Amino acid sequence: MGIDIRTVGIVGAGQMGSGIAHVCAMAGLDVRLNDRDPARIRSGLATIDGNLARQVAKGTIPEEQRRSAVGRIVGAESFDDLAPCDLVIEAATEDETTKRQIFSTLCASLRPEALVATNTSSISITRLAASTDRPERFIGIHFMNPVPVMQLVELIRGIATEDPTYESAKAFIAKLGKTSTMSEDFPAFIVNRILLPMINEAIYTLYEGVGSVESIDTAMKLGANHPMGPLQLADFIGLDTCLSVMQVLYEGLADSKYRPCPLLVKYVEAGWLGRKVKRGFYDYRGETPVPTR
Repeated sequence: MGIDIRTVGIVGAGQMGSGIAHVCAMAGLDVRLNDRDPARIRSGLATIDGNLARQVAKGTIPEEQRRSAVGRIVGAESFDDLAPCDLVIEAATEDETTKRQIFSTLCASLRPEALVATNTSSISITRLAASTDRPERFIGIHFMNPVPVMQLVELIRGIATEDPTYESAKAFIAKLGKTSTMSEDFPAFIVNRILLPMINEAIYTLYEGVGSVESIDTAMKLGANHPMGPLQLADFIGLDTCLSVMQVLYEGLADSKYRPCPLLVKYVEAGWLGRKVKRGFYDYRGETPVPTR
């Protein structure tokens, strides 16, 4: 028998964590939002409030729903504040060492039957599960960005994940009104295994001078009916995240087709990480984005 998930803890109040908190609260679940930096918790709560207010302004949700959703989310400054949670989802930075440190300290604060999940987009679920005291109750729940908008959630079982854990996670995703897809625990799972090499290839196309930023993005938008060009999408995801997924693919599958493009590495070294820092393949500092190459 799976566990009925009513209270969800989230570790990491950044873009992904606050997006997950938003959809959980909208689905009527109680949410505890944790971050090691209290200022980030405050900023995460403010972001959620702002996004919900925008939904009210657009007429997609009534004001009462916004109020009750905001009332369901509380800040949690320590892991002990996550003790009542049925499920805790880690949504910290995409770095294995950081994630393992979180899991090794987090579990001591949780009830023995609580489920633990990671929102990683590429790291081995089996390896992360091994740093917890409950690998059989550990699962990958990978939300897509931006969480309130994207319909898909990848569920990834580690080698030790038991059926009731998977069934509980599946029911939880259905409760959020989203669609889950099951992936095996291989580097980058399904979406990023297909998407990131395409983005990396677009960067190679730019690097080799086959096309400019603008021509590559226009070609894929109009020629392949993609809603966003691959370089524009890379900026949206974050070039550091793109690079880390490519490195996981390259190291995990040992195939030269996954080699990160040297130009991607250069942009990351320059600190031009995309929209979040206002510069990547496009410069976002003016009225309209301008290609940087």
